[in-house]
Amino acid sequence: MPKRKLLVVEDDVGLQKQLRWSLDAYDVLVAGDRESALTLLRRHQPSVVTMDLGLPPDADGASEGLALLQQVLAIAPDTKIIVLSGNKDRANVLKAIGMGAYDFHQKPFDADLLGLVIERAFFLYGVQQDNRRMLQTAADSPLAGIISRDPGMLKVCRSVEKVAPSSATVLLLGASGCGKELIARGLHRLSARHDKRFVAINCAAIPEHLLESELFGYEKGAFTGAVRQTPGKIELAQGGTFFLDEIGDMAMALQAKLLRFLQERVIERVGGRSEIPVDVRIVCATHRNLKALVDEGTFREDLFYRLSEIVLMIPPLRDRVGDTVLLAQHFKNRFCASEGRSTMHFSADAMKAIEAYTWPGNVREMENCIKRAVIMADGTQITAADLGLPEGAPTEESIDLRTARDAAEYCVMVKALARSGGNIARAAELLGISRPTLYDLMAHHGIK
Repeated sequence: MPKRKLLVVEDDVGLQKQLRWSLDAYDVLVAGDRESALTLLRRHQPSVVTMDLGLPPDADGASEGLALLQQVLAIAPDTKIIVLSGNKDRANVLKAIGMGAYDFHQKPFDADLLGLVIERAFFLYGVQQDNRRMLQTAADSPLAGIISRDPGMLKVCRSVEKVAPSSATVLLLGASGCGKELIARGLHRLSARHDKRFVAINCAAIPEHLLESELFGYEKGAFTGAVRQTPGKIELAQGGTFFLDEIGDMAMALQAKLLRFLQERVIERVGGRSEIPVDVRIVCATHRNLKALVDEGTFREDLFYRLSEIVLMIPPLRDRVGDTVLLAQHFKNRFCASEGRSTMHFSADAMKAIEAYTWPGNVREMENCIKRAVIMADGTQITAADLGLPEGAPTEESIDLRTARDAAEYCVMVKALARSGGNIARAAELLGISRPTLYDLMAHHGIK
């Protein structure tokens, strides 16, 4: 692999040689002033820059260094800048950090310690670029918003791609907050109806006596307050997709009317006498066990079979291997941008807490948790205390050695790939193995 480019901005020739020698693991580019540093920056686009604030013509001050810092961040905002400073430069170093410098290191520098700081800066830059590529891919995808490397969730996404072009009614099952509406929108975007409307309604959020008029619409004078003819949500979705969330909470009387619509594909507005044909694709979702509701007599059996032409089960977040860290990083980056916070990172104890917690509220709970942590955290590090997660109860481990070993091997590989943003070299480094060994293990476990 080619060496990673590191730009060193230093006007002292002796220090230039010393830095070049001690940092020979990188492709070191050396600049002695602001102009040459900007030239090298534009030509080579280094990920990390180390710089002295005292540059000519103001070698005894910090004006040139601070001006260079501002220009570098304007040209390449993601570049990690490490300021090398002496004891007398504390005020200027704090100013540089406030302007956006990544870190600082004291002069005279310790080669090993400086190397660790630089390596951490390269790692962070790589993670941010991987996340940006991942988010861009997700934004361009019909399944935008679904971020996962879990085999079970990826299987659901493949099923969505197969089912979407058909006209079949789809029933989505899964716990609250696991992404049922995102899947429904993906079905719509991948279908031939993608250029028409996607209309959603939550059956549990609307009182029973209002839900019928919301679904089917009403005529003028149908009831007190009906001052004009109003089409229902089903009618508004003409030619597109109609999403019924929490269908398990629909009243029995409305279930009969919905069943008639599914059979005849016509509706009657409340207070109306004429039948209105409507061409929509129906997608339903619920966190409840509809089969159990049928057995209890609170959900119509004929409607259940009509809705369940295609059934997709969405796994809860706790069962998605490696997705907790992946989603946490995604939400952290998103909320740092929306809340105007500088780049933040999770501490080691925060990562362990995220992986250990069972997330009963699924992705929605994680989203709220990370947003709160981004807002409340002091500095650029999010700790386990900022997350405020309870400690998980210990679980019983398998006593079958081969099964336990394979399961542990699979889980730790997926977690390493998630933490490294899919970068094989970094994942192998985290696991303490070579890249060929990691490739062999991935092939053994079917990880692509």
